[in-house]
Amino acid sequence: MSARSSLEGQVAVVTGAARGVGELLARKLSARGAKVALVGLEPEALKEVSERLHTDSDHWYADVTDHEAMARVAQEVKQRFGKVDIVVANAGVASGGPFVDSDPEAWRRVIEVNLIGGAVTARAFLPVLMESRGYFLQIASLAAITPAPMMSAYCASKSGVEAFAHCLRAEVGYKGVRVGVGYLSWTDTDMVRGADQHDVMRELRGRLPWPANRTYPLGPAVDRIVAGIERRSAHVYAQWWLRGTQGVRGYLPAVIAAGGRREMKRFEPRLAGVPRGLVGAGGAADEQERTRSR
Repeated sequence: MSARSSLEGQVAVVTGAARGVGELLARKLSARGAKVALVGLEPEALKEVSERLHTDSDHWYADVTDHEAMARVAQEVKQRFGKVDIVVANAGVASGGPFVDSDPEAWRRVIEVNLIGGAVTARAFLPVLMESRGYFLQIASLAAITPAPMMSAYCASKSGVEAFAHCLRAEVGYKGVRVGVGYLSWTDTDMVRGADQHDVMRELRGRLPWPANRTYPLGPAVDRIVAGIERRSAHVYAQWWLRGTQGVRGYLPAVIAAGGRREMKRFEPRLAGVPRGLVGAGGAADEQERTRSR
């Protein structure tokens, strides 16, 4: 295990920082002495988060899928703070329900924000991270390891960002940039609570085997992410047991497919009522932004 390095005086960028993992991560990084740049779609919420931080901070309104906007943000963050040491690609959205009946626009948006948004964030900030020999952390999920029914867009996007980060690590390591992948199971955020509002999604999740059927508190999960950032870890596990899934992930698709057939047949009469749009407050903010920009 790598030794922890002090975050005092370092500059950290966090996308999707208005709430949930991003908001608490910004607060905990600030409490450890890092200056923080907050990026997201909700300027008022970002401003409120920034004003509560312990250290110098600022916020930027930007869609992480917009390359020009993110390139501008990267330049402005460097001008504002003089450097960038850490970038956490945390912005993400989710949708649920059967793929065959899914909303094509919502399904595509999950891929765009989670996968394309992570790559756009990396492309924008890699030049400044190369200057500082910094650290890029891509937030993935248990969904990258365990493909689950009713979550095709989310699982595809998180598998994609995991692979992207592994590729990137091999490309930029010789330039001194370290790249990590962060894995979270179901964690108490607006996204998870939004998905749980529908009884089918909530019951399906409850039928998963332990420990994947629990919702985990946000604070300890973010503490583990902060520790991973301090160590510049290649893999960061927000729940202790996630590390063990790496050794058995090759067997999981077959196991999940067998169980999924049984569960989907059980729930089929109730599937028509599953919402097809983006879930949670973050999903609502994303949909509102896209409606406004049309």
